[in-house]
Amino acid sequence: MPVSCGIVGLPNVGKSTLFSALSAAKAEIGNYPFCTIEPNVAVVEVPDERLERIRAHIESQKIIPAAVQVVDIAGLVKGASEGEGMGNQFLANIRECDAIMQVVRCFGGDRVVREGAVDPVGDAEIIELELALADLDTVRKAMDRLAKKGRAGDKEALETLEAGAKAAALLEKGVAARAGAWTVKEAAALKPLCLMTMKPMLYVANVADDDLDGAGPLAQTLAAHARKQGCGFIPICADLEIALREMPDEERAGFMKELGMKEMGLARLVRSIYELLGLQTYFTAGPKEIRAWTISRGWKAPQAAGVIHTDFEKHFIRAEIYSVADLDELGTEAAIRAAGRMRTEGRDYAMRESDVAHFLIGK
Repeated sequence: MPVSCGIVGLPNVGKSTLFSALSAAKAEIGNYPFCTIEPNVAVVEVPDERLERIRAHIESQKIIPAAVQVVDIAGLVKGASEGEGMGNQFLANIRECDAIMQVVRCFGGDRVVREGAVDPVGDAEIIELELALADLDTVRKAMDRLAKKGRAGDKEALETLEAGAKAAALLEKGVAARAGAWTVKEAAALKPLCLMTMKPMLYVANVADDDLDGAGPLAQTLAAHARKQGCGFIPICADLEIALREMPDEERAGFMKELGMKEMGLARLVRSIYELLGLQTYFTAGPKEIRAWTISRGWKAPQAAGVIHTDFEKHFIRAEIYSVADLDELGTEAAIRAAGRMRTEGRDYAMRESDVAHFLIGK
């Protein structure tokens, strides 16, 4: 299952434009409220030039990149948690996501319908409050449901009730649950509730094409807000991204060079998501396929093998490991082995970014 991210934001901030730019699916784009009616879902391949570097040395039938699932729901509005607008109908679609991207308008002008002045922090706070209120409703319903078990002394119910009361105290103030100081036991008790404000959040500043690095005042106010919230921040011009995506390769490369862009926004966005979630990539390579696998930082070799197949973790014996850099330098796996750079690692080996692994699995 790929890493999943839910996109939230007010209507007309560029959510669907960003979604279309990042995916092969074409979400409907418009400058009027509630352009997105049904939630859009796409699985986006993660750009990774290391895959081609590996294939330059290891002949293989195909390359399989890692993937990120992106879910775009209707724009939320003030009062969404009480039934206003349409976005509240689809919040369930992002409850199962690993992270949330909040798209915030950080450009001026009147080309997109909006009431009042552009206010990135004010817009972000509306979304944050609505997510908090929706989570508060979830917590209260769970506590009502578990109250009887708690009175009967059920240990698991009591743990959830205690953690729920702590979460409710934060959410009632409009504060995200992630801001709380949670013990491992409390976090585990709250996990089944899939609280949206417990998830890591990445603020995506939708900037104009003359502020690609987000140095302008609007983007910088949002960046400061993100730091205050302990969340990630990245500037992206959604309109430019979708225009670049539709260009022929050569034309795109020339245009990006003129703009001083080294890469598309998708690569930067995915890196930001991986950083936010504490993820890293390792590779497997052979004649049938070269494939990128996503794991959490600090995972041991058996856990990494388990993402290929659950039985691989159970029956793990050992792994042979080298790096993409080793392959770049020495050219073949045989040369890597001859140079003593093919390492044999056991169950306690912590996987590193850019590892290429061969796992030996028992029966």
